[in-house]
Amino acid sequence: MGHPPAFDGPVIAVSDLRMRYGDKDVLTGLDLEIEPGGVTALLGPNGAGKTTTIEILEGFRARSGGAVAVLGTDPEHGDERWRAGLGVVLQEWRDNGKWRVRELLAHFGEYYKPYSQSWDADELLQMVGLEAQAAQRVQTLSGGQRRRLDVALGIIGRPALLFLDEPTTGFDPHARREFHELIHRLTDLDGTTILLTTHDLDEAEKLAERILILAGGRIIADGSPDKLARAAATTAEVKWLDNSGTLQVHATDDATEFVRKLLATDGGTVTDLEVHRASLEDAYLTLVAAFEAGQAEAAVDTFKEATA
Repeated sequence: MGHPPAFDGPVIAVSDLRMRYGDKDVLTGLDLEIEPGGVTALLGPNGAGKTTTIEILEGFRARSGGAVAVLGTDPEHGDERWRAGLGVVLQEWRDNGKWRVRELLAHFGEYYKPYSQSWDADELLQMVGLEAQAAQRVQTLSGGQRRRLDVALGIIGRPALLFLDEPTTGFDPHARREFHELIHRLTDLDGTTILLTTHDLDEAEKLAERILILAGGRIIADGSPDKLARAAATTAEVKWLDNSGTLQVHATDDATEFVRKLLATDGGTVTDLEVHRASLEDAYLTLVAAFEAGQAEAAVDTFKEATA
């Protein structure tokens, strides 16, 4: 049995990536490296170049310039064996409606057998929570069920690298939680490297160890959700109820020290203590607003210093 191509170094390595459509520059010198394992989220406003970047990495679009290696291969020259190492979950896909769910998974699994050890269809149905729908036609599935099938089709070949584009669109809270558990399984137990694009900043904060923010055709912020959040604002808001039941609110640059002193002084009367720090959403909105206000370089420098 064959296997996806072996390689050394980063799963994704991009240098000075450029893309122009007519007279419009969409990517203006993007540099990026992603090491094996974990979840990386690529964020950015509409038109930032996220889709273009992903399509270049997947080998679906030719670039205007720069160097790109995915699983050690230039995507423009990747063969079927290379592609078998990739999993792709598109934002929307509505083909194969007349197939039954299990039959479709088994059919797709056959394509991967010359190159890798694909998932068994029944095992995969259990993983994504579609056992009860195994005999249904795809066109009868709900939106959330269809999305689970999209994910199953994307991972059936046990990819080394998985691209997820808005993966939980249409999921209810329970299905979203189950999907998050599946992502953690893929990274923790199977060693899958995942590149996620999403507009759901809360989801990105929960799933990704690393956040990339794309704007102006390049990466403008790169770090963990916590580091980016701390770079957005140095102050935290502390709320508590005092002994009279009155809500107290205090902003501080050092929440840990303030809470320590508060509890040492009034610990016996403090209740409902809460500490609110900046979130990933705060960081994202701060940086994008700076770009829109023409303060791009200053914002980037601030984030680089704060996340160094």
